[in-house]
Order: sequence, then structure tokens, then C-alpha cells
Amino acid sequence: MSLQLLDREVITHNALVVDANPMSHSVLTQNLRSFGFANVKQVSRIIDAREMLERRRFDLVVCDYNFDNSLESGQDLLEELRREQMLPYATVFVMVTGEATYAKVAEAAESALDSYLVKPFSAKTLFEHIKEARQRKRVLKDIFEAMENKDMELAAALCMERFQQRELYWLYAARIGAELLLGLKRNADAKQLYDAVIAAKTVPWARLGVARAQLAEGETVQARRTLEVLLGEMPRYADSYDVMGKVQMEQGNLSEALETYRTAATLTPGCILRLQHCGTLSFYAGETKTATDMLERTWRMGSKSRLFDVLSMMLLAMLRFDARDTKNLAVAHDVLMRFATNYPQSVRLRRMSVLGNALMSIQEGKGASGLSQLRQSVEQLDRPDFDMEAATNVLSIWSRMAPHGITDAEYEEVVRRVARRFSVSKAATEVMIAAVQHQPNATAWIRESHAEVMQLAEQAMNRAIQGQARNAVETLLQHGRTTGNAKLIEMAGLVARRHQERIPDVETLLTTAGTLAHRFCAPTTHIAGVRRSNRSAGGLVLRR
Repeated sequence: MSLQLLDREVITHNALVVDANPMSHSVLTQNLRSFGFANVKQVSRIIDAREMLERRRFDLVVCDYNFDNSLESGQDLLEELRREQMLPYATVFVMVTGEATYAKVAEAAESALDSYLVKPFSAKTLFEHIKEARQRKRVLKDIFEAMENKDMELAAALCMERFQQRELYWLYAARIGAELLLGLKRNADAKQLYDAVIAAKTVPWARLGVARAQLAEGETVQARRTLEVLLGEMPRYADSYDVMGKVQMEQGNLSEALETYRTAATLTPGCILRLQHCGTLSFYAGETKTATDMLERTWRMGSKSRLFDVLSMMLLAMLRFDARDTKNLAVAHDVLMRFATNYPQSVRLRRMSVLGNALMSIQEGKGASGLSQLRQSVEQLDRPDFDMEAATNVLSIWSRMAPHGITDAEYEEVVRRVARRFSVSKAATEVMIAAVQHQPNATAWIRESHAEVMQLAEQAMNRAIQGQARNAVETLLQHGRTTGNAKLIEMAGLVARRHQERIPDVETLLTTAGTLAHRFCAPTTHIAGVRRSNRSAGGLVLRR
């Protein structure tokens, strides 16, 4: 086969072929080498491709869609790597598909693909598709360079200029620009750009982008309506279910979110993140068998992947504790300990290892040691890095401790302390209720704590309206300091700024509010295991 260079740079670039068919595998590899790729790697399984792509940079990936002996597809691999920023945006990803799966791949091309080919195809066709995709990367080089230099404002401006002038690859640039605007918290501008794209050419990712922008602005009702229309027209668009699940979680509808993630996981059975989300919500819904099956499948698929979230193993440890499965609890405990040892700087992993140790100790009949470790975990409740995930893990384990020596009074004290700090919204309250397994007494304590917080907030707003703004701010700060509740602390700052002309020495109050906010108001990264991914569903990875 004669050598036909794609371009001058290709001889220094790396390529990866992912295909289970030995004949197809060989032909694709020979083709790429004939195009000038001196270094072409080959793998036949998705799990091997994921591991290789996580550890090494490739300039081109040619991947088959179907893998008959695997639940995963090439699209599952692509979506997860893009979502978690493990595939540089400069990498060209070409999907190869049979006629039967053409519709699925064509839909995916709207989202993250650079190109796709329907079998059978010639070497010339493969050449032209790769050449076109690489050309697009070069044309948009100024945008990528601005992003590489961390000048996101400039990159967004370049994208919008290309879109407005309808220059080459304007639609592609518009999508990048909208992602940049969302990242810059310019949600209204992002929505305006998505709307403009829809007006010019209706595409699913733009309509999903509108919903994402609405959600970012806290407009959950509007976002839900947008998503319902999109899902009604495109019921197999998996990214839409991800965003809908987040909307439902924000609204406190955990059962609805579970069904939504269940659908997404069914559509993409090889997606580790969706399996984790579905397994985690099944755990909180009390669906023990489903949760165990999905979380175990997550571990089997992702044990060597950076996509695996160790929370899955924390939940499995609790499920195995419930089942008195000492052997598999020991396996989960070992995994938790290994993660904590490998990443000693992670407070999150250390906390999980302590909880795993406690469960293992109690299972082995060392109840006093286990309960001592659980009490130590509660002592960290007032720490700035004690977040919602840590709270739900503590609540979940303490809800299991009545048969092991924890009194009702001690349990109530822990539940109320956690609830007073984290009752900041309906969603947070419902998650905590799910964490205590909907036990009637614990549910009542959490709802009472939520009601207390809402009442304090309402009373403060009424005082501010009645001209007692300073008193309102001081009261909110006092309770915020005592409980660590982010809603009360943030409201104190809001009231102080809104009425600053009428509050003597307002700067002192704002400084106090800022100090408490720094201590207690860290952004939530996990809500019931629905992790805030590096890439939002339907979004692009904005790095080179």
C-alpha cells in the first residue's frame, strides 16, 4: 500500500484502532500507517481502550461502534472520555458502524464525534474523513490557542464572531462558544447563543444547551419543560436524561430521578457514570438488589478506570454489611483502604476508609472499636470540608447502628446536627431522609430541622422588611455560626448587601458573613452520588 500523507504533522502523531474484528483491525491499522501515522496502537476491547486513552494522548482514534461480547459500545467509550475530560478536544475521534446502527451514530455525531463511517468503506473514504476532521481543528486553532492560554473571554468572542459571520465551521464554533459562556457563568448569553443556533439550524445539543443554561440560572421549572419537549421528540437522546435527572434532584424528586437515570443506563449500558448514578439512587431508594447489581457491575467495568467513583464501593460496603457478607465486605474494605493509601491528600477518601473500618470492626465483633470510629467521624461535622456526601454517608451508617449499641438519644443528636447544617433546600432534605432509610423518627427529626431553618430565614426577611435589617443579619449570622447552615449564612450576606445604606458598620457584618461562608458554604460536588461531572451532559470538553 502506497504512502499518502494526510498532512505534514501526521508523521509525529499517534493513532489508536479499537475493533474486535481481527480482519477489520488489521485493515484499519494498515490504512492509518499508509496515511503517515508511524505509531498505531491496536486494542480489541473497550475496557483496554479506556485504560490506554486515560493514560496516554492519541491524536486520532478510530473505533468500531459494536462489540458483540460486551455491553459497552464505542459511543459509550467516547461519551465518558469526553465527559470526564480524559480525551483532549484536539483528538480526532472517528466512529465506524454498520448500517444497522447508522441512526445511533448519526445522532452521536451531533454531540461529540468528529466523523463517522458506515461499513463497508474504502481507504480513500477513510482518508477524506480524517483529513476533513483534522482540517477543522486547524481552522479553529485561534479559538483553541486562546483556551490554552486561559483567555476564555477571547475564545468565546472568537466563537461568536465566527458564528455571526457564518464563517467556515460556524456551527461547531457556536457550540464551543456556548460552552465557554456557561463556564464563565454568563448563562443568559449562553442561552441566547443556543437560541440563535436553534433559529439557524435546529440541533439537539443546542436545545439541550438551553435547558442546561436554565438549570444553571436556577430555573428548574423552565428547564424541565424544555427537556420534556426534547425527550418527547428524541426519547433515545441519553444526554437529555442526565440533565433531566439533575433537574429532578434539584426539585427533590429522587424517585423520578432514579427512573430517569435507569432509562439513561438502559440506553447506554456501558456508561460507568450512569451505572453509578443509577446504582447510588437505587441504594437510597432501598432497592437493595438493583443497587448491589449495578454498583458491582460498575466495579467490574471500571476498577482500572479513573471514571470509577469510590463512593460506589462505600455504598457496596454498607450493602454487604447489611447482608452480613463478611467476605465481600472485606473486599470492599480493602478497596477503600487502598484508595485512601494511594491518595493520602484526599480527606474524602480518608473519611470513607474510616467508615469502612468501622463497618469491618463491627462485623468482626469489635463493636466498641467500630462505634468509636463512627463517633470520631461525627466530630468532623463542623469542618469546612465536611460536605453533603460526607453527611449522607454518616447518616446512612448511623441508621444501621441501633442493633450494635447506639442509643436512640445519641442517634437523634447526630441526625439533628447533620440536618441543621445541611437542610438548605428541599432536595438536600429529601436526600437526607433517603439516607436514614425513611425511618419515621429520623425522618421527623430531619423535617423539623428543615422547618426550623426555613422559619429562621422567613423571620429574618420579615425583620428586614420592617426596618430591622441589622437585627436580621445578626440573627442569621448567629444561627449560621451555630449550625453551619449555608442557607442562613448566605442569606445574611444577601440581606446585609441589600440594606447596607441602613446598617451601621455593615462592613463588619459582611466580613463575618464572608468568613462563615468560606468555612461552611463550599460548593456541593455530590448530591446522593449524582456527581458533578467535569463535562455537563450534552457539553463539550474545552481543552486541548
